[in-house]
Amino acid sequence: MTNPPAQQQQWPGRTADMTPVPDHGESSWTPRERLVGKRALITGGDSGIGRAVAITFAKEGADVAISYLPQEQEDAEEVAAIVEGVGRRAILLPTDQRTQQANQDLVRLAVEGLGGLDHLVSNAAFQWGTPGGLENFSAEQIDQVITTNLTANLWLIQAALPHEPESITITTSIQAYQPSGPLLDYAATKAALNNLTVNLAAELGPRGIRVNAVAPGPIWTPLIPSTFGESKVEGFGTDTPLGRPGQPAEVAAAFVFLASQEASYVSGTVLGVTGGRAVF
Repeated sequence: MTNPPAQQQQWPGRTADMTPVPDHGESSWTPRERLVGKRALITGGDSGIGRAVAITFAKEGADVAISYLPQEQEDAEEVAAIVEGVGRRAILLPTDQRTQQANQDLVRLAVEGLGGLDHLVSNAAFQWGTPGGLENFSAEQIDQVITTNLTANLWLIQAALPHEPESITITTSIQAYQPSGPLLDYAATKAALNNLTVNLAAELGPRGIRVNAVAPGPIWTPLIPSTFGESKVEGFGTDTPLGRPGQPAEVAAAFVFLASQEASYVSGTVLGVTGGRAVF
């Protein structure tokens, strides 16, 4: 992709206002019928990586339910239109996941809308770049980051387990391995999710539930221009070995693989999509 120029948006950001507009697989994805008849719940499915996962899953034959913050309704409706345009069902579930009840309701509504649950993609996350050290991190920010990224994952997966999904895939990050100071709180949650992935794979393997994680590197999503200053956005991702940021569709390929029968013996692993940065 063309390296992004300096730009900034108000959080949580809008896909259509990004320059360049990210590729979510709308026209670039070649389907291979790997998820025909499957039902998936994808959190954070309105934009970025979650949007790409919803679109590629639908193109592979799955019906999808997506959750998203209520203020992201417009982006969510765009995703639903694309999903329905390829002949699959899209269930829209606006949800702030920062309570246990919200996650229980989210899973219940997804299962009711889809008629069951085969795959769970726990992708929703929040970050905010705060320079200057831990003393500059507000209590409100720390609470939002930890609750959204870590606690909500536990509540969501806990609510989904009675429905015996085939697979659970969690979005972690390169930040778990190469943490940066301004994302100290975010990086800590992503490292914890790597640990959670391994623990859950061991616990749930006897039930036939596979648990994996995808650790993206710098990916061009609305989180970038809406949570970083313009100087950080300009040239974003050019410090990777591949010399560019990744597209959401490039990350979605990992989620499709991990949900498919091609990954039937893959569990307890973290798959990096990082442009060459190490995830070990």
